[in-house]
Amino acid sequence: MRSKAVILAFTIAVLAATGGLLRLTVAPVWDGLRARELRIQKCEACGAGVFYPRVVCPSCGSRKLAWVVTAGRATLHAFTIAHRGVPGPFKTAAPYVVALVDLEGGGRIMANLVGVQPTPEAIRIGMRLTATYEDVTDAVTLLRFAPE
Repeated sequence: MRSKAVILAFTIAVLAATGGLLRLTVAPVWDGLRARELRIQKCEACGAGVFYPRVVCPSCGSRKLAWVVTAGRATLHAFTIAHRGVPGPFKTAAPYVVALVDLEGGGRIMANLVGVQPTPEAIRIGMRLTATYEDVTDAVTLLRFAPE
């Protein structure tokens, strides 16, 4: 079974790259990744960091969301080690780490963890991470995280 994170990333990438329904909401994210920037929304009413992109702040309900560039730092919240590779344009050799990370500016995102052995002994909850970027195609750059 393919990793849900990879399937979600592929689906969003296809919709974003082809002008799908999510294009207007997620375009700043994908444009930022191509520019090697991690962009999230910041609520101008309550100050909450918001990721994944939305039209309403999940903390206060305001529609006053602005895009900001983060420093790309995060903390590992949870992870799993996948032991089956992913074929196709997002080819990934197994084993690989799928991480759920808390962004320093607010919000939580799922991405692959790189630069570390894919073993439970090498990874610890709470470890500090920094964003890295991988060009998959000319139009799609994926976000990854690596230990600081």
